[in-house]
Amino acid sequence: MRVLMILPAYNEEETILSTVGQIQTAQLPQELEVDYVVINDGSSDATERICRENHIRCISLVQNLGIGGAVQTGYLYAALEGYDIAVQFDGDGQHDIRSLASLTAPIAAGECDFTVGSRFLDGSSTFRSSAFRRIGISYLSLLIRLLTGHRIADVTSGYRAAGRSALEYLARSYPVDYPEPESLVHLFKQGFRVQEVPVNMFQRSAGRSSISPLRSVYYMIKVTLAILCAAMQRGGRE
Repeated sequence: MRVLMILPAYNEEETILSTVGQIQTAQLPQELEVDYVVINDGSSDATERICRENHIRCISLVQNLGIGGAVQTGYLYAALEGYDIAVQFDGDGQHDIRSLASLTAPIAAGECDFTVGSRFLDGSSTFRSSAFRRIGISYLSLLIRLLTGHRIADVTSGYRAAGRSALEYLARSYPVDYPEPESLVHLFKQGFRVQEVPVNMFQRSAGRSSISPLRSVYYMIKVTLAILCAAMQRGGRE
């Protein structure tokens, strides 16, 4: 299985080398042929220069498109290059490459089309969200379950894998601002099989989250409206 790791990066000069190093030095299953691409999302720091100087495959966007635009660029690249699986792997060092095998295994076995890496399923992840964020995640999880009939505990997880049919769909249609919860609704509405699997994540080692405490309420209102709109769209595989 040809696997592409999509690394969206916005001002990740402090972590991008170590994140790529995780992939380069990992002991991965022999059945996975793993490549990676950094999507430099209009960074104003040295992210692009570091990638070029270290011969890291990098696509630089001329302006900042946000996480949705960066990840969709990765899906477009994966679709054009014929990859079997595309994996979103954050450039800030939070995702554990050792969880890649468990994340991709259900897709490789034909059990599902898309997997979500969860910090909460078995409690083994070293990542610990704040109480406020966990309340927000639980609310979004309940909302998506009420609207789609499917339960995903870690709906905001950015550690996700898409099989060929799902990545081709997401290359054509992907939410822009805070896409993880909304894209799940789209996938369910289109009839894709989504499975949640336990993965390990770390705390950020540098940089800052794109969602500040002051923007949390705005985020919750906006993503709620986006999920409701997505749920009202026509279903069925496009």
